[in-house]
Amino acid sequence: MSLTLPEDNTRRMELVRIAARLFRDQGYERTTVRDIGTAAGMQSGSLFYHFRTKEEILVAVMALGITRTTEQLAAALARENKPLERVRALFHVHLNSLLGENQAALEVMLYEWRSVSSESRPGLIVLRDRYEALWQQVLDEAAAAGLVKANTRLLRRTLLGSLHWTVQWYNRSGTLGVAELADQIMALTLKD
Repeated sequence: MSLTLPEDNTRRMELVRIAARLFRDQGYERTTVRDIGTAAGMQSGSLFYHFRTKEEILVAVMALGITRTTEQLAAALARENKPLERVRALFHVHLNSLLGENQAALEVMLYEWRSVSSESRPGLIVLRDRYEALWQQVLDEAAAAGLVKANTRLLRRTLLGSLHWTVQWYNRSGTLGVAELADQIMALTLKD
């Protein structure tokens, strides 16, 4: 199955967003095409006008989450030229995306990977690698500037793993906002 990114087709994007919430809340395996159709106010068979299979919907959900986050990060990095500010952009964009508008799609990417067929994985891996390459570049720059330790590959993997876990424990109604959380985690990362 080839990777198809969600198009700007408004109805298709609406279906992807609905599916993202359902896949996150119920799990991919427990969510039926009928569930998605019902939530979208349409007959389940009508979904196949937009997607060939349920898995194609899953891949579109995942592609949307990682693509949007990559675009946001690239734009934020383009505005910054100081290593410290570029590092700050990593944390702020990632957490704002993960705990904000892209949360459902990104959680699906994190927790439903096992449901993606081996034919669909390569396209998603390319998208993930593009995102992680931005992180790697900035962390390498930060290491060269003396801001972080030199083992940036392990640092990238550790940071992303830790940041991903925030969806499990972060409380929006708590005392710590997303921006403050990003700054505090960044402070833990920087060398003294």
